[in-house]
Amino acid sequence: MRPSDPVAIITGAAGGIGAAVARRLSLDGFGVAVLDLQEAACRPVVESIEQAGGRAIAVGADVADEDAVARAVETVAERLGAPSVLVNNAGVIRDNLLFKMSLDQWQQVMAVHLQGAFLMSRATQRHMVELGWGRIVNLSSTSALGNRGQSNYASAKAGLQGFTKTLAIELGRFGITVNAVAPGFIATEMTRHTADQLGMTFEEFKASAAERIPVGRVGQPDDVAATVSFFARDEASFVSGQVLYLAGGPRA
Repeated sequence: MRPSDPVAIITGAAGGIGAAVARRLSLDGFGVAVLDLQEAACRPVVESIEQAGGRAIAVGADVADEDAVARAVETVAERLGAPSVLVNNAGVIRDNLLFKMSLDQWQQVMAVHLQGAFLMSRATQRHMVELGWGRIVNLSSTSALGNRGQSNYASAKAGLQGFTKTLAIELGRFGITVNAVAPGFIATEMTRHTADQLGMTFEEFKASAAERIPVGRVGQPDDVAATVSFFARDEASFVSGQVLYLAGGPRA
């Protein structure tokens, strides 16, 4: 059974999917650590959670920095309690075609998505092992299957799927499940930025995407939050090492 006062850490939680996940897990009874690069950027999300009656703190940390991650996780343990749920959501995009992509663009994406998930998972798993209960949810993407102009992002998201399955094998005996959510088109500032790059309005971009999605609409951050909520439940204790494509249809 999950701890009586469960605590969740959500990375990249100052906005978009991360903020929606933080609010949803708070409604599910978790104390929530809203973690992003700048602590100040997390405070509006913390305030909205507190106004709804939840417990939350803002934590600033670069998930690709080993020392910063260690300090952040200990801060959470001291201020909220031992973390039993980790949602590795932090991410960046540095899109470019292969022949134009710089080494820096490749390394930035790998550092945040893959190194960040590794460092955060390693730092939090010891608390989960001590509790005998834990949930790690990694945010992958349909881009893991390949996407033009995203060789860095697609590789990182595919890597997260292998990371997920390996941790599920290693940590299952300690009562810890590890799963991944792979969203398709989700309406966030990140997809708005892509629309800007393509010279389209955000509404045009969403309408164009919706035409190719069987359910006839694009996804919303709350769709992802609901899926993470499922993986974080006691009832999902027999679900581990899975990648759930959240794309509005059978073909991601």
